[in-house]
Amino acid sequence: MNLVITRELNAPVSRVWEMWSVPSEMMKWWGPKPFTAPVIKSDFRVGGKYHYCMRSPEGQDFWSTGIYKEIVPMKKIVCTDSFSDAEGNIVSAEQYGMKDFPLEMTVTIDFEEMEGGKTKMTISQGPHPEGEMKKMATEGWSTSLEKLAENL
Repeated sequence: MNLVITRELNAPVSRVWEMWSVPSEMMKWWGPKPFTAPVIKSDFRVGGKYHYCMRSPEGQDFWSTGIYKEIVPMKKIVCTDSFSDAEGNIVSAEQYGMKDFPLEMTVTIDFEEMEGGKTKMTISQGPHPEGEMKKMATEGWSTSLEKLAENL
């Protein structure tokens, strides 16, 4: 089952798209509050790879990686999503103390232009395990998206 989150953002699609497609912009908001994003590397093209790091307030790094599967400018981004090590090799979520996470998920971000220069953004991630891990992921995405909205 997929986790789905929809947000209405007070910015045009072009600006929201930039926040997802430009590494220096992603560094401003990626990761749940109060995490930071010290490393955001992205070869933003179909077949390109990304490699992100979220750092907890205690200094623990959580790495992720994936491949861009579909990019429709200003409309949609589809990519794989896996936990990784600092070198970008896929690792089990158990390495980060999380159980029951699949080795790879798919993330789809849809962007829709709304009246008044706003953007409707819908994120779908899955397949997602039910229970505590899904609750944690929902909270993480939600606070990340709060940071994104604050940085628009």
